[in-house]
Amino acid sequence: MKLLSGIILRLMGWKINAEVPENINKCVLVMGPHTSNWDFVIGRLAFFYLGIKPKIIIKKELFRPPLGWILKGLGGIPVDRKKKNNMTDYAVNLFGENEKLFLLFTPEGTRKYNPNWKKGFYYIAKKANVPIVICYMDYSTKTGGIFKVLEPMNTAEETTDYIKSVLRQFKGKFPEKGIN
Repeated sequence: MKLLSGIILRLMGWKINAEVPENINKCVLVMGPHTSNWDFVIGRLAFFYLGIKPKIIIKKELFRPPLGWILKGLGGIPVDRKKKNNMTDYAVNLFGENEKLFLLFTPEGTRKYNPNWKKGFYYIAKKANVPIVICYMDYSTKTGGIFKVLEPMNTAEETTDYIKSVLRQFKGKFPEKGIN
């Protein structure tokens, strides 16, 4: 799958700049900026190319056949967002149940401009005692990859502000919807 993903990315004009940290078996992946549905396609190809099999928490309504089968095959985990679930504890338990887990989040929570990021990724990383790996996509240069491994900081706001400052330099497919 690595070879095929690399070929497809190259044909699309994309280059992936990343070395996967060898000593990390569990982490929270934070990907941005998230401005288009194409982010999933390109991001998933990039992760195939890097040999990373991320898990993604997705609303259960999308898991009807045949799309549901595809999403599960691509690492999707269905959740009922209408129920009062403690998603932090659910995700932390996933880390406890798996020897290797890369859990992917787009903290913007939408493809539209959103200055108020969801902070669940921080609480999950902090409670599960796993690092945050900052991943990026830049449509202006058609590059993407892993930017940095980050230990959760003292607060969610401090961590989120830092990640925004890093990802602000990259342009989404629709830059006006990106991080300002």
